[in-house]
Amino acid sequence: MHSTQLGGGRVKRETRLADGRDLIYFDDPDTTLGDDRSVDARDLDPRPETATMRQDVLTGDWISVAAARQNRAFLPPAELDPLAPQTPANPSEIPSVYDVAVFENRSPSFGPALAEAIGDVPAAADPPRGLDDLARLGLGRTRTSVGRCEVVCFSPDRAGSFGTQTVTRARTVIEAWADRTAALSALPGVQQVFPFENRGEAIGVTLHHPHGQIYAYPYVTPRTQRLLDSIDRTAPDLFARILAFEQEGPRVVLRGEHFTAFVPFAARWPLELHVLPHRHVADFAGLTDAERDELAPFYLRLLRGVDALYDTPTPYIAAWHQAPVHVGRDSVRLNLQLTSPRRAADKLKFLAGSEAAMGAWIGDVPPEVAAEKLRTAVEGVTL
Repeated sequence: MHSTQLGGGRVKRETRLADGRDLIYFDDPDTTLGDDRSVDARDLDPRPETATMRQDVLTGDWISVAAARQNRAFLPPAELDPLAPQTPANPSEIPSVYDVAVFENRSPSFGPALAEAIGDVPAAADPPRGLDDLARLGLGRTRTSVGRCEVVCFSPDRAGSFGTQTVTRARTVIEAWADRTAALSALPGVQQVFPFENRGEAIGVTLHHPHGQIYAYPYVTPRTQRLLDSIDRTAPDLFARILAFEQEGPRVVLRGEHFTAFVPFAARWPLELHVLPHRHVADFAGLTDAERDELAPFYLRLLRGVDALYDTPTPYIAAWHQAPVHVGRDSVRLNLQLTSPRRAADKLKFLAGSEAAMGAWIGDVPPEVAAEKLRTAVEGVTL
């Protein structure tokens, strides 16, 4: 097992699972774990073939058809949690007790093979040939879904979310996000890296274990392509302008030395919260130690404030948008967009005809009202 010293006294330990997938442990600075970790001795089926992308000629979007995902775990009982440390009764994905663990998804939407053979996994049969190739339109166009999907386990505990972690643990996860962003960005064929957390069954979560994911895409995502177009049509410093505009308005929820959280002027969702760093930084890997240190308690306060709005935990998607690997590095700023369909204690917003079919959104809650509620909730949070 190879180990590397990271920021703030954290240690990264790299190993492999029984079928050759990467497994990386990230240890807290005050960890009680030793240097040795158990070996994954399971007898696993071969890894699935890499999925195939199909182009929607009406939009230019690429759709990855990953049939192996149909067989992924779906709300298993707690004693069979696949993200908990292995026991004799539970042959899970992680052989040892851990603080934070990251591993390649067993049923990935992208990967596992890139442009070359990896172990027993064959080379991608028909990988993309760059961004110009992906931008061309045509009927029946396909490409191999090169890339990578990783699972980020925030804790060995069976229940919780990012918001239930300690400040120390949250900081370790941020270090893991930064490390994996740099590593995945360096892989051949990867165009964008996306860390995110899905929380709650209303969002479609299939595992209750506190965890998130990281997708490494072989293309620049449609949302980011629209963003790049907006930057081209306005100004390269668009994010700086947005930050200044929101900091002067009534929708700021929390402001620190390095980050500001706000409800955006044109929020789509009844609960929508954005976070921007005060300086331009393209991704997690570019954050300084001081910024990472502030972000851990800052983000926890926001998430606990979201949960304080109601008597039960709030479902959400926490999407950390990062600049593409090869374009827009000087203009696209790292930013969080947290969204929830919860519009009341017992009501959810469902995407019906206008939103789902036409992309024409109708807001249910004025952003200023949502900001005031969130601001009050966050002010009551103690860490």
